[in-house]
Amino acid sequence: MPEAKAHRLSVAPMMDWTDRHCRFFHRQMTRRAMLCTEMVTAPAVIHGPKPRLLDYSPQEHPVALQLGGSDPGELAEAVRLSRPWRYDEVNLNCGCPSDRVQSGCFGAVLMERPDLVADCVRAMIAETDVPVTVKCRIGVDDQDPETILPRFIEAIAGAGVRQVIVHARKAWLQGLSPKENREVPPLDHDLVLRMKRRFPDLTICVNGGITSLDQARSLLEAGLDGVMIGRAAYHDPASVLIGADALWGDDFAPDAHAVVDAMRPYITEHLAQGDRLHQITRHMLGLFTGRPGARAWRRVLSENASREGAGLSVLDRALDEVRLAAA
Repeated sequence: MPEAKAHRLSVAPMMDWTDRHCRFFHRQMTRRAMLCTEMVTAPAVIHGPKPRLLDYSPQEHPVALQLGGSDPGELAEAVRLSRPWRYDEVNLNCGCPSDRVQSGCFGAVLMERPDLVADCVRAMIAETDVPVTVKCRIGVDDQDPETILPRFIEAIAGAGVRQVIVHARKAWLQGLSPKENREVPPLDHDLVLRMKRRFPDLTICVNGGITSLDQARSLLEAGLDGVMIGRAAYHDPASVLIGADALWGDDFAPDAHAVVDAMRPYITEHLAQGDRLHQITRHMLGLFTGRPGARAWRRVLSENASREGAGLSVLDRALDEVRLAAA
């Protein structure tokens, strides 16, 4: 699949949300969208439990591994160690604004150090045959986005990066919480469009404030190569992901009930391994958002899925509530 088209739509990496169960669930709604892991730090890959951090289901492809770090050697080693898992892409996080990543000198703070980022991605590219991409902000704190963003993109492009995902907000590292950094700084999609015109040979994707397929389509028609959607894809996945494959000319669009049925074998296998229903169904709470029975669906799953011995009967009870409300 051509690189630019592979990213016409992607689901953003989100800590505590886009784990392997979430990605498998999302994959039942779209065959084409790129899915992303939660951010994993390079030291965690090097020193931590690799299967727990890196394992995923083959059905999740295309899937990207997002790494956090700022040491070229550590990032190169993490990429090398992840090769047996055959991710379709490795992404470097230069956008997360949390205190934890600032203290470790990675995430959004790296917008202040484009030459270091260039060294990082150059080292990563040397260790893999899949695309190494970067997710960044338009700037941090008092930086001028019109100046820093093209400087940043030039630096990483010079190191071999061919695709950049730009979260079209500044990150305020002082004074705003991570949650506020996702909502308060003004969006500037037009700046990202200007970056596409300035760097026509790069694949430029936009993230931030995009809540619908119609909005994604408009941004693609305006000239961007791809759109990344985060919270809307998690909280209202059916609206964002069912029908998304039309962006590639693919008519795959199962209804929400078919998505639940597609999850049953996966859930059965998960439970047979001694794991909890809640670990999967917590990602499914928004499936019927905006439809009759959505509240009852969430209530039944929230109240029962974490109980000892909870199984597919809980899912059936939740579905019965949806059918009753729709009758």
